Amino acid sequence: MVIKMKRVLFFGDSITDAVRSRTEDHVTGYGYPTLVKSNLSYLYPNCYEFFNRGNSGDRIVDLYARIKKDCINLKPDYISILIGVNDEWHEFWQSNGVDSKKYEMVYDLMIGEILKALPDTKIMILEPFILEGEGTCDTPEIPNKYELFKKGVTEKSKAAKTIAKKYNLPFVELQSLFNELAEKNGINCYVLDGVHPTAAGHELIKNEWLKAFNNWIK
Repeated sequence: MVIKMKRVLFFGDSITDAVRSRTEDHVTGYGYPTLVKSNLSYLYPNCYEFFNRGNSGDRIVDLYARIKKDCINLKPDYISILIGVNDEWHEFWQSNGVDSKKYEMVYDLMIGEILKALPDTKIMILEPFILEGEGTCDTPEIPNKYELFKKGVTEKSKAAKTIAKKYNLPFVELQSLFNELAEKNGINCYVLDGVHPTAAGHELIKNEWLKAFNNWIK
């Protein structure tokens, strides 16, 4: 008897990408998707298959542009989405960010289209986060860069939570946990540059991801 494996899709930017393969789906990168995959594959052999469709540099508009190819066409049973930091960072980097109102509007459109196409698919939304690492500190070119960056990411977090509430989706809070652990053990223990997690940071995300997932399957 052939058992149909359920599909798990990770959707997002570089935090999700984590140098995943573009040609081999079993190579899911060094980040939390692989940690989740390892955990679930060990506990539930032959029950799940995993697809990482994180793309480094993506904003919400980039995610929305590829939902057909990288999401709907895969027909996943479970989807997690982590997006928002680049929507703010790209404004500082090349004046090509996405303001918070547009971020919320496009996120809403994206979730609505996914659920219309895949009404039985379960979706969790992960909270975008930021810490004051080397890559987010003030620079002469942009005074108070970190405070501005933090303000924008906080707005994206609130918008993502609003979308989760609208569609009755799990919202996985991450910012407060990163704050708490960074205060206790130091920022560099959990993020490399204020944005990209270390191994410990990815472990944190994995743990919170699994809490939301286990609520679905228990």
